[in-house]
Amino acid sequence: MNTTSPPMPEPDVPPRLPSEPQEPPPPVKNLEVKAALLLLLMLVLVVGSALYVLYARGAFERTQRLVLVSDDIEGVVVGMDMTFAGFAIGRVARVELGDDGNARILVDVPSKDARWLRTSSIFTMERSLVGNTRIRAYSGMLEDPPLEDGAERTVLRGDAAAEIPKLTASIRDLLDNLNALTKSDAALAQSLTNFQSLTDKLNGPQGALGVLLGNEADAKKISEALDRSNALLARADTLVARLDGLVKNADRQVFGEGAAPGQGGLVTDARATVQQLNSLLGEARGSLQRVDAVLVEAQGIASNTREATVDLGSLRAEVEASLRKVDSLVNDINRKWPFARETEIRLP
Repeated sequence: MNTTSPPMPEPDVPPRLPSEPQEPPPPVKNLEVKAALLLLLMLVLVVGSALYVLYARGAFERTQRLVLVSDDIEGVVVGMDMTFAGFAIGRVARVELGDDGNARILVDVPSKDARWLRTSSIFTMERSLVGNTRIRAYSGMLEDPPLEDGAERTVLRGDAAAEIPKLTASIRDLLDNLNALTKSDAALAQSLTNFQSLTDKLNGPQGALGVLLGNEADAKKISEALDRSNALLARADTLVARLDGLVKNADRQVFGEGAAPGQGGLVTDARATVQQLNSLLGEARGSLQRVDAVLVEAQGIASNTREATVDLGSLRAEVEASLRKVDSLVNDINRKWPFARETEIRLP
């Protein structure tokens, strides 16, 4: 939808004749005051811009001074940054020559960034083939004490352009050595010839043995020895198989492994025999216990018999005493009875 308004018709203005005089414009009120205000505004803008630039460049920020000492500071200019881990933490404020002939680089480091610098920090100045010189700081131990204000440190300098002459000389030496190696009478050519002959011997019938031993006779002896070793190993395999069979038979006979049901080995039979002996010993133990009981009873009977024997001895003594009394009585009777002829007395 077209929103443009149609052109307004121009009012009818009567054309002025060239002979009519033009009226001067009316005077501007307070022109001097307005000009002064414009100049003041321009001055404020210029001063504000300058102050902003100074603020942006850290002119009003508290800084810490660091002095880097080097024997050559070619490529270092005032205003270049010192970086740490790729971030700018300082700026070169001034470059001067010390009394000892060494160059001194004065670097201003903001106080908020000075915490990355430690007493063990290392400072390098790198100059590459392409690009400007760079000053870098490395702090491996952030637990070390912070770097004090005004500290002086020796900067390590690395110049890639300074290595070009040395690199050129090394390349020239390398080319000379390469030319010496590629000559037809060089040791490398002879080594390649010997290597070719060695390859031919390796591809021959004797192979590596011919190369190692040097003649075919020794190589044949080695081949025969290898054949004998193979035959000996085959016999050893057969012997091992036989030994395995003997071990299996011994296991079957001794331990009964793999035997038919009901057929045990020597260990099984010995175990059964021991069990039978244990049962027999148990029965013998029971028999001995019964014999002990009988012996105890016999001992009791023997004690009773001993007591009876003692009683019989006393009885016999009494009988003998009675017999003596009877004998004495008979003797008295014989003395007193003269008609009796038979003096023998019979005992019942």
